[in-house]
This record gives sequence, C-alpha cells and structure tokens, in this order.
Amino acid sequence: MSGFGWKLHGDGRHLKPGEVVKPDERLTWTRTIGLGAQHVVSMIGACFVAPVLMGLNPSLGLMASGVATLLFLVITRGRVPSYLGSSLSFVGVAAVIGSQGGGPAELTGALFVVGLALAVVGVVVQFLGARVIHAVLPPAVTGAVVMLIGFNLAPVAAGTYWPQDQWTALATMLFTGLALVVLRGFWSRIAIFLGLVFGYALSWILDLALGKIHSADSSGKVVDHWRLDLSSVKEAAWVGFPHIHAPSFSASAIVVALPVLIALVAENVGHIKAVGEMTGDPLDDKLGTAIAADGAATMISTVAGGPATTTYAENIGVMAATRVYSTAAYMCAAFFALLFGLCPKFGAFVAAIPGGVLGGITVILYGMIGLLGAQIWVRNKVDFSQPLNLIPAAAGVIVGIGGVSLKITDNFELSGIALGTLLVLTGYHSLRWLSKAAGTPQGALLDEGTTRYDDSVA
Repeated sequence: MSGFGWKLHGDGRHLKPGEVVKPDERLTWTRTIGLGAQHVVSMIGACFVAPVLMGLNPSLGLMASGVATLLFLVITRGRVPSYLGSSLSFVGVAAVIGSQGGGPAELTGALFVVGLALAVVGVVVQFLGARVIHAVLPPAVTGAVVMLIGFNLAPVAAGTYWPQDQWTALATMLFTGLALVVLRGFWSRIAIFLGLVFGYALSWILDLALGKIHSADSSGKVVDHWRLDLSSVKEAAWVGFPHIHAPSFSASAIVVALPVLIALVAENVGHIKAVGEMTGDPLDDKLGTAIAADGAATMISTVAGGPATTTYAENIGVMAATRVYSTAAYMCAAFFALLFGLCPKFGAFVAAIPGGVLGGITVILYGMIGLLGAQIWVRNKVDFSQPLNLIPAAAGVIVGIGGVSLKITDNFELSGIALGTLLVLTGYHSLRWLSKAAGTPQGALLDEGTTRYDDSVA
C-alpha cells in the first residue's frame, strides 16, 4: 500500500471462514470505529497504569499514545497494524532515578535519549537487515535483560505499594490472577484493567465501612489516611489540556535507562513477526522502519513530558480474536485516545488509584515482565548447560535484581539494571570471542541429572 486509502473488504460487514481483513483493507466505517474503540478499551488499563507507576501524568500519557500511534502509522505508511501505548519497561528505571533524587524531568530526558537510540537502531536495521539484531542480541542475552528488568521491580511492589493496604493488595492480586486464568477472549486481555476496577471499588467500600486506615501512605509515613482519595478528581476540570513539561538530561539517569533499549527492540521484533504470521504477509522488510518509528514516537511523547511508547500485546490479542488487521481501526483508536486525554477529570480519577490496589497489580505485573525473559529462553531453546549462555545470564540477573553497585568515580556508579545489562551483553560476547580464539570446547557445565531431568522421569 502506498500511503493511506483502505479498500473495503468484501461487503464490509462479514468475514468468510479463514478470511482476514488485511492492513490496507477495512470494514464499514461504523464497524471500523467500533473496532477502534475496542482497541482503546483493551490497552487503556496498561496505558494509564504505566505513567501512574512512574509519577507521570496519565492523561498526557494517553494523549501521547494517540499521537505516537498516528506518527507510527504515517512512518510505516499504514502497513504495520500497531498501537503504541505507554511502556511498562521503564517503571524500574523511574524508581531508580527517583531514588537518586531525579524527578519527572530527568526521567523523561532519559527516556528521550532511549527513544533516539531506538530510532538509530531502526535505521541501522533497515540498512543492514534483521540479522544484525540476532547477532548482537541473541536470545540468551535478550531473555536475561528482560528478566532482570522485571524482577528488579520487586522492591517497589513490596516496599512502596503493598504496605499501604496489605489486605486490599492481597484481594486485588487474587482477583487479577483469577481473571487472567479463568476469563476467556477479550475479557482475559483486559484482566489487569478489571483488577484495577475491582481494587478501586473495594477501597471505596472499605473506606465507607471501616473509615481511614492506619498504614504507610504514598510518601512512606505511617499515618491515618483514606484508601481512596478523590479530592483531586473534584478539583479537576472536565475539559483541558494536560500539563506538559520539558525534559532535563542527566548522565546518571540516561545510563540507568539505556539498557531497556534491548527490551524495546525485542518487543518490536516480536510484534512484527507475530503480525506477519497472523496476516500471512511477512513484514521483515518493515522491521527497521517499525523500530525507528517507535523510537521517533517515544521522542515526541517524552519531549512533552509523557512516557516512552511501545507496541502493545493487548492489541495483538484483539486482532487475533477479530481477524481484523486494518490500520484504519488503529487510526480511529488513536483519535479516541486523543479525546480521552483532553479530560483532566478522567485522568485525575485514574491517578487516584489507591496504593494497595497498585500493590496487588504490580506483584503480578512485575513478575510477568520478568518471566517474559524466561519465555524468550524457552521459545528459543537456549541451552543453559553451556557455560557461554549460563555464566553471563547468571551473573547479570543476580546483579540486576540484587542491586549490586560498581563505583566508577566519586560522582558516578553503575548498579541494578544498567550494571546487570552491561555484564550480560559484554560478558556473552567477550566469552564467545575468547572461547573461539582459544578453541575451547563448550561442554555441559550442569550435571547430567539436571540437564536431562525430563528424560529420567519420562
């Protein structure tokens, strides 16, 4: 498709068995607009949660996601169906930057640099081909980095959110887990959002029934406070433009954020391959363009004080369920997001999510992010009996999760995500080069009983 101008698929109303609506096609505009609304509903939970967890404006995050999606569709010339929502991969980065004394400006400055780096990676991939990604970021490395990014967040869930209301956190966690496992189809894809709604309502009921709770508040002080404080919602206007702010650039914040670049590249590659397989139209020739578009979208979002953006798996699920891959539906979804972002009262209502509710949600969400790294290993059959795969991953994950630090100068140190990623990436490639140079055979490091457990119990 050269530019926009979607063809009507069949009669625009029905799909025959086995048929799909391709990216350059559409159904009737009424149905297309309805599908766009469904895409917004499927992603809105995560799109709002991410800015809240990072201390950014959720209304601006939603509006920025609409702008980012429109920009992505223009750059990819409407060939790649994708919604760019707020990235959850930077929640741990935000926590680290905050602990170092940085604020929203320093955070968005660091995310802007990551967006720039992602755009550069996209351009390189477009010229050299997808093989460059597989060479620099093999599954053993990518899986380890994604894992340490997720599990590095554990102290945030356990130390910041959960103590604010442990029983609501527990109830929210159990409800969300039940929804993820029991529900099917569209409802299972918005289980996180349903968990937020449940926790929100439960906090309101508990406030009415039991009054204030004596626990840690958002600042960590143990005081009497309402679980659900809606005072900011009453003060917010119905219509208005979200507050924006310019980014500020800090070297230490940038170093902390840059490792997430690996996760963003992996997310984009996975999205492109998944969509290509579902539509029967391989999009490898658009891989570099899509990565660059995501980088450019992140730069546009963060320059105004919004979060980084990334492709959303929730929307892939909607496409798989409906068999409609029309980029026209994503165009409609982007306009819906822009309209919602212009309602400050809606944003304030979401920003008022109680800490206990976030505690229950993040326990599951952060763990899921970390286990995505394990999923990368499993799907690519990474063999951890080989020292080359095992040693860099083992060291990097422990350093990243445990918060190990390495002081470089009096004013600069590497720790957590940044240090863990550096160890995995440089360790893997250094050991690989040394092993080849020395001609060292890669024998199994783990004992046979461990590596062949499945065979022994079969």
